[in-house]
Amino acid sequence: MVKICAIGAASQDVFISGKGIRAQLDPQTNEYVEKFKLGAKLNVETITFATGGGATNAAVTFARQGLDSNFIGKLGHDIAASAVIAELDDEHVRTDEVVYDATLGTQYSTVLLADTGERTVLIYRGAAHTHNAAEYSKIDYTKYDWLYISSFAGAMEALDAVVTKAKANGVKIAINPGEGELAKMAQLRPLLEDVDIIFVNKEEAAQIVEGTELEELARHMTNYVAVAVISDGPNGVVATDGKTVVRAGMYEDVPVIDRTGAGDAFGSGFLSQWAQGKSLKDSIVFASANSTSVVTQIGAKGGILTANAKLHEMPLSEKPF
Repeated sequence: MVKICAIGAASQDVFISGKGIRAQLDPQTNEYVEKFKLGAKLNVETITFATGGGATNAAVTFARQGLDSNFIGKLGHDIAASAVIAELDDEHVRTDEVVYDATLGTQYSTVLLADTGERTVLIYRGAAHTHNAAEYSKIDYTKYDWLYISSFAGAMEALDAVVTKAKANGVKIAINPGEGELAKMAQLRPLLEDVDIIFVNKEEAAQIVEGTELEELARHMTNYVAVAVISDGPNGVVATDGKTVVRAGMYEDVPVIDRTGAGDAFGSGFLSQWAQGKSLKDSIVFASANSTSVVTQIGAKGGILTANAKLHEMPLSEKPF
């Protein structure tokens, strides 16, 4: 059985939706915004409690695909941490190497869901912003075949410790860098030379390598990593392993309820198949299906697919690199 450890963010989330939370087009910026009058009381119809964080979301994908799934992240000693651990236990995700902070709380998010499926997130980072190298250098990475690294809150020394030790022990690494890591490009780029797979969107890829088109960016990204997967929202995704190039469109046009966790579902969905020896094409199809399923439900984990999920064909082309 393939052993994968998802490492990074974990949080407890509360989702709030109702007629008082609506997306409005701002004529000055031509972007959708949520506007509230300061001091107003807004009636909401639905409150949903869930757990999230890129690493726990990924860990659930791996577990539901029948892999030996593990989670490592930093939590507080609080009720939110108990909720995170309880849900991971229910999903058969191992949590025995979780790092605990003695003073700060577990990351907590309040998500305001607009009628379009877009959301505004109010985040208390807490312990999730205090990763340090010493804590992650103690971990025995030899027990894993793969690491899936999600947002690390820009803690580059800790991230360096993880990547360096894991690589030295022959562990393969996939990364979905967050804003904190992308903001420290001078430190991120050297780390990518030890990474096997990267998951980024078009704008993020353009921060790392030169290029304007998806395929161009993906090709340039292989100068750092073995496999590059670059998405562009409804415009699809391009992936390459240096041998073939796969371009895929939208898996299915579904009503979007909540976009939370869509990126996590895609990246972890891809790795759950790739790590088992599936082709680039098949890995993209499952990743797309997993991401599509997640946005049809509130929360990042409810829609994650199980191993027996039936997939259908999607717009996809493949050509030599």
